Formats: sequence, C-alpha cells, structure tokens
Amino acid sequence: MNRLLFAFALLLGLAAPAAAHKASDSYLTLRAGADPRLQLRWDIALRDLDNQLGLDGNDDGQLSWGELREQLGAIDALAFASLGLHGGAGDCTPAGPPEHRIDNHSDGAYLVIERGYACAGLPDVDYRLFALADPSHRGIVRLIAADGSERSAVLGPASPRLLADRAGGKTDGLATLLQFGREGMTHIWRGYDHVLFLLCLLLGSVLVRGADGWRGVTEPRAALVDVLKIVTAFTVAHSVTLTLAVLGWIALPSRLVESAIALTVVLAALNNLWPVVRRGRWTAAFGFGLIHGFGFATALRELGLAPGALALSLAGFNGGVEVGQLAIVAGFFPLALLLRHGRFYRRGVFGAGSAAIALLAALWFVERAFDLAPWLAAGFV
Repeated sequence: MNRLLFAFALLLGLAAPAAAHKASDSYLTLRAGADPRLQLRWDIALRDLDNQLGLDGNDDGQLSWGELREQLGAIDALAFASLGLHGGAGDCTPAGPPEHRIDNHSDGAYLVIERGYACAGLPDVDYRLFALADPSHRGIVRLIAADGSERSAVLGPASPRLLADRAGGKTDGLATLLQFGREGMTHIWRGYDHVLFLLCLLLGSVLVRGADGWRGVTEPRAALVDVLKIVTAFTVAHSVTLTLAVLGWIALPSRLVESAIALTVVLAALNNLWPVVRRGRWTAAFGFGLIHGFGFATALRELGLAPGALALSLAGFNGGVEVGQLAIVAGFFPLALLLRHGRFYRRGVFGAGSAAIALLAALWFVERAFDLAPWLAAGFV
C-alpha cells in the first residue's frame, strides 16, 4: 500500500505544474508604413511580468491598474533592453514614448505596448525577452511590410534573431516546415492534458480484464496492435479538426475547448477504473481526439500565421505533433510491456495513476469551465 501511495503522490506531484496549459509566450508585431516609420505592438502576459518584476505590490492576489502603472517604467526598461531592431540603414530609433493598455487573450490578461519607430523598411529583429529567467519563453514575431506581405517566426534563447526579407517577402518553405514542426513537438510535450489523455488510453493496452481483475496480456503483438489503433485514431481525428479550425471553417470558444479537453482526460482516466469502453478504445481516441484538435488549432493560430505560409505551417505543426506523440509512445510502451505482469504496474501505475490523473483533470475542468484560474491567468482587475 505504501508503494501505491508513493506512486499516486509522485504522479500528482509531477503533474501539478501542468495546471497552466499555456506556455510562456509574447506576441510582437512590427508593421512598416508608407513613410520611414515603423509601428510596434507587443503583447506580454501579465503573469510573466509578475513573475519577473513582482507587480502585485501588496500581495493580495489582485493586480490593479494603479499597481501596474507604478511598474510601467520598469516593464518598458525590461522589454526594450531585450529587443534590438536593426534596419538596413542603421538601428531603428523610437519616434515617441510607448503607450500601454490591457488586452485579454485566451490564456489571460496581457499588457499591450505600442510604440512608433523611425526606420527605413522592416528591420532585423533580435529578441531576448526573459532569456535568462525563462529559457522556455518564446516570442511570436510578425513582420508586415508596407505592401502587406508578411514574415513570421518563433524566437527564443536558442534562436533569437529574425532577418527581414528585403527581397520581396518570399517564404523559405523548408525553414517554415521545420520551424512549425518544432512548435508542434513543443506543444504536445508541454500540453500535459494531451499527454495524459493519450497515456490514459495507452495504460490499459498491455492489460486485459478477466473475472479476477486486470492482468498482463500474454501476447505483446496484440498490445502493439491496440496501441497502433489508438494512436492512428487520435492522429486522424485531431488532424481533421485542426485543419478545419485553422482554415476558419469551424470556430469554438477557447474556454469551451479547454474545458472539454480536461473533461476528456477525466473520462479516459475513469474508464480505466470503472470500464465502460473495454474494447475498441480507439473509438474513444477518435471521438475525443476531435476535441483535442481544436486545442491544437488554438496554439497554431496564436503563432500569427501568414496566409502565404498557411499550408506549410499547418503541415509542419501537425507533423511535429505526430513526431512528439510517437516519441511518447516509444518511451512508454516498451516499459509498460516489461512491467505489465507486476502488481506495481496494475495497481500503482494503472490504478493509482489513473485515479491521480482523474483528480488532476477534474481540477483543470473546474478551473477552466468556471474561470477559477489564478487572477493572472484568468484576467486583469
């Protein structure tokens, strides 16, 4: 029993940081005008700024505009010290002081910084926001030329520079494919709810239920076939809704999608404890995978896709999700096969693990459905 409690606590402890589904991102748009002027808009999450600067001065869990206003100078200093804009004729120079306002994204409140620059055309961008404090932070950068052509990139500590395309806005197809492929892999690995949903379905692939309860399968090949069916069904389903949502043919509120995703994890975990779908778990993977596809679409749309690179971006992101998903399966399945006959796997990993996942996902559902997230994630007051 002690071993089971340890497994339960370990799973819950490892998953606890997953309460925030969204990674640390900011959104930087640079738009060139007809004259030598550049307009900057930079959306930075308040939760990230609070982590760095401690915006909530009285520690009451509520951030007021007064508290934020007192820190605007420090925020501007932090932000602009981490951003380099290098034009063809030299560095871009500010054309006035920055302006500030609040905007709400799907994952909470953001500070919007707007500023004009004197700059001939689009600049090269050197982006290093939170580079030392949070190596996982990313900047979603869009360069929009005066003729409407766009370039976009995801910048971070490993790749902090975006070179402006002064040759007419052509898109490097291979670079786009690889870039969004990396984003797809990153999203599935950081999307703990997607991972836990998939694991809930895979946990039972090496077990069969008899009159005396769960026991390990005697034929590994049958377990492998079951895994392949589950993964294929999940892939097909989320690929369909990801495509439909990104193309704009179906649109669902982000709060509804995120709540529904959490609910799919709860149901998949509870099905392990009280089986309703005993065979054909691939059908659950397909049905619930349709919902997860909308979650992937939200992440992809927030990357600021340029219309000319939409097909490549979609293909790269979806391919990256599949590679990341297969990596999870490749790491899980051999170990599950090895442990399947032991009591530790059946009661600890499968039983206690499913209970821990169901509890955690239920908390996610309540948090998302009823907007009970911490104030920085839920909104600005």
